[in-house]
Amino acid sequence: MKAIHLFIFCILVSISSLHAQNDISNYKWPEKYKAAVCLTYDDGLDCHLDVAVPELDSYNLKGTFYCTGYSNSLRNRMEEWRAITLNGHEIGNHTLFHPCNGERFDWVKPEYDLRTYTMSKIRTELSTANTFLTAVDGKNERTFAYTCSDFEVNNISFVDSIRNMFVAARSDGPIPASMDMVDLYFAPSWGVVDPSGTDLINYVKEAQEKGTIAIFMFHSVGGGYLNVSSEAHKELLAYLKSNEDVIWTDTFMNVMKYIKNTR
Repeated sequence: MKAIHLFIFCILVSISSLHAQNDISNYKWPEKYKAAVCLTYDDGLDCHLDVAVPELDSYNLKGTFYCTGYSNSLRNRMEEWRAITLNGHEIGNHTLFHPCNGERFDWVKPEYDLRTYTMSKIRTELSTANTFLTAVDGKNERTFAYTCSDFEVNNISFVDSIRNMFVAARSDGPIPASMDMVDLYFAPSWGVVDPSGTDLINYVKEAQEKGTIAIFMFHSVGGGYLNVSSEAHKELLAYLKSNEDVIWTDTFMNVMKYIKNTR
């Protein structure tokens, strides 16, 4: 009987060990990196040019800025937006009119309610936004961020229908336990709201522990809606810079391209 109990115990230990191993990604990042971080900023806001970019540049880190076609900042300060791409930052597609699910958000105008869109309409809007952004930065490859993290038109997912339009796309969701779990056209991210610097750093540490990726979804920086304070933002950047030998911080485009090319 003792032998049977010992046999069962050994099996349970083996299973537990296997699960523990599966919690740690064995993904091979470039060089000596143990994890990756993407800093993304939504809606094309003045604070991105005035606060986020100068802070990123002070640490020589690169970000991805998802601009809507109707962004006032993009329209009024186009040369400044063009200039940041020459310095290695990325401008991504965030649609023309920021359509979202009107059932979830009461501020959505009826004409921009994704429940009333068709597959053709969302594809046309995204294609037109791509053309507009090419006029800004001259680039023909683009990544996309789902507005409000909504991915359905009239209750039908449009994720598969845009795979030929973009290198990758960002949604929301928890840090992956394994890079094998990451759909490059539905990559998870954390939409931060008033976090502390410690909160932001702990999010990165979780990705480090798992050997995977931490993608931040910022909106306002230094004051505004869905805000992160300038101080918390700088704390995060300082941590990333001090750990740049083991954490790969780069644009969403560059990191997603690497993953795609190594699968």
